[in-house]
Amino acid sequence: MALARYESSWDALNQLHRQINRIFDSQSAANADVGSSATADWIPSADILEYSDRFVLKFDVPGVNASAIDITLDQGVLTISGERPVELANDGVERSRRERPQGRFHRRFTLPDTVDAAAVRATGRDGILEVTIPKQAKAQPRRIEVVSA
Repeated sequence: MALARYESSWDALNQLHRQINRIFDSQSAANADVGSSATADWIPSADILEYSDRFVLKFDVPGVNASAIDITLDQGVLTISGERPVELANDGVERSRRERPQGRFHRRFTLPDTVDAAAVRATGRDGILEVTIPKQAKAQPRRIEVVSA
């Protein structure tokens, strides 16, 4: 007796819907950073958080060694690049499907003039790269007392 997998028309429609969403998601990510997508094999997802005293950028870079990540800040442009090594196919594999991107990545962010470029720091842990960009201390307004003459 042979077993056959039954797929309803809804299963096929849901699968098509997921594939279309994946295409549009990848295109919108590429359009958001056109300069990066032209020179990169993939673009890591980023969260950008703003606090009163700093900006924090978090990147998903699992499988990327911290020593393979290059971060530069030049004329107000923060550039993050690196590479996830390409895994070679194992001998004996008959079929494979790869969904995890491999190769070079590249992201650029234009920072506001209010950042303290000398105090930027980065840490990497559990596949997350976190870049902290402090803001410059603002001059506090000074209250001027009016005296009667």
